[in-house]
Amino acid sequence: MNILQMLDDLRAERQQIEEAILVIERLAAGSGRRRGRPPKRMSKVTAADTTETQPKKRSVSAAGRKRMAAAQKKRWAAKKAEVKKAAA
Repeated sequence: MNILQMLDDLRAERQQIEEAILVIERLAAGSGRRRGRPPKRMSKVTAADTTETQPKKRSVSAAGRKRMAAAQKKRWAAKKAEVKKAAA
């Protein structure tokens, strides 16, 4: 038998094996449509890949938090005054 013919046969057999593996993986994953997020084990993305693509989280400075707290207190004071005014 010719070596090139043997290589062609092996490549064809490899293709059949890969197709069989795909079919078995689909059967193992469950039948029908899945709902929701796929399990982590099915993800082919590594943790190193995800850290580079995720945007940086924005943090609020202490001064910014104080401004937000003051603004919220002002809103609540206005709401309480409105309720008090309506009740009187």
